[in-house]
Amino acid sequence: QVQLVESGGGLVQPGGSLRLSCAASGIIFSVKTMAWYRQAPGKERELVARIVRDGTTNYADSVKGRFTISRDYAKNTVYLQTNSLKPEDTAVYYCNAFIFTTASSAMDAWGKGTLVTVSS
Repeated sequence: QVQLVESGGGLVQPGGSLRLSCAASGIIFSVKTMAWYRQAPGKERELVARIVRDGTTNYADSVKGRFTISRDYAKNTVYLQTNSLKPEDTAVYYCNAFIFTTASSAMDAWGKGTLVTVSS
């Protein structure tokens, strides 16, 4: 079993910052990709940022220059630094990871989400 646990969400004013964290635990052989998605009320879940094991990153156009994704490989943890937050960033943010539980068996794991609310 693999678990992803997010933390760091909350209420922040426009222009503010939050740092989201997500730690993977359980039976882990290796973690290939870690990512953050978000889902706003009434909208579909969308990719926010992704980081591959070699450090390659990609971002949604709407967050480029404001959000930064990073990883701690030793701790199987991914972070999302969110700056210059806007009301339209309000959403539940979900952690996602593609994890090998053995050398030949992999799974796509999801966290339960953490709510980010940007409002004055």
